[in-house]
Amino acid sequence: MNDYNLAAQAHWSRYLLLALTLLLTGCATHLDRNGEVTSQNEVAPADYNVERLAPLTYTPPDWPEALEARVLLPDTPDDRLRPAALLVHGGGWQRRSPDDMDEIAERLAERGYVTVNVAYRFAPTYRFPAQLHDLQQAMAWIHDQADAWRIDTDRIVGVGYSSGAHLVSLLGVSANIDALAAPHGGDHARLAAVLGGGLPSDLFKFDDGRLVVEFIGGTRAEKPDAYRLASPIYHVDADTPPHFLFHGRWDSLVPVDHATDFHAELLAQGVESELYLQHYRGHFTSFLTRDSAIEAGIAFLDKQLGNR
Repeated sequence: MNDYNLAAQAHWSRYLLLALTLLLTGCATHLDRNGEVTSQNEVAPADYNVERLAPLTYTPPDWPEALEARVLLPDTPDDRLRPAALLVHGGGWQRRSPDDMDEIAERLAERGYVTVNVAYRFAPTYRFPAQLHDLQQAMAWIHDQADAWRIDTDRIVGVGYSSGAHLVSLLGVSANIDALAAPHGGDHARLAAVLGGGLPSDLFKFDDGRLVVEFIGGTRAEKPDAYRLASPIYHVDADTPPHFLFHGRWDSLVPVDHATDFHAELLAQGVESELYLQHYRGHFTSFLTRDSAIEAGIAFLDKQLGNR
């Protein structure tokens, strides 16, 4: 194949990829407690400059592993307290990095959120609930920095994808669960809302796959209490923070009923919930074509926090 044909093929490949991305971005069903959402709340304009701090260790010296956070500070007016967002990456509880959440963190910071994008301990070296304890410690650390960073501690939200969404949702429902309290310190400080995509809400639904077994440290038959404790859907009550869930309808890694059943349970308990179902997308393409879902999610967060 000559150079012209190679260039033409590359051009059409890029065109088809762009066309597919645009098509997928627009194909979604957005639901709340009243059915399909037909009018989208506006998102605050992205008009704040952002200061990026050098990575900071958020764990105390005696923590089992030193963990870092990436912090973005928006240049909001000096007399105004800001909301904050704790961001948690996915990766099956045992891989990936905060790199995955950097773009979402920047988008939130440009809209006035102080963003804290954290690393956490990985399975199987560290089993559940070690990862949740890391997030509890991150919340305690955010509260400690609240005066310096002008954070309104009543307006801290959790944002995550896949296993990261699982962890922020579990953080949201765990405030009154003594069995999930961090033994090394930390805080059960409440989240004001959760934005989660591809969220595994019920670990019993997995067929003893390797990632979940290594996260929990055993199968469903061996550790049923731990599976239940680690599943957000079993802890929903009237005090659960509002949730915005987005999920690919073709997700085979975390099937879509994790989202639909969780959304139904949240509504049944009187909790505000919105479900953004992305058509023709699996687990990874849901994240790669997330823009519309994230925009709708930020609008939901703003509404819950009274930012508009």
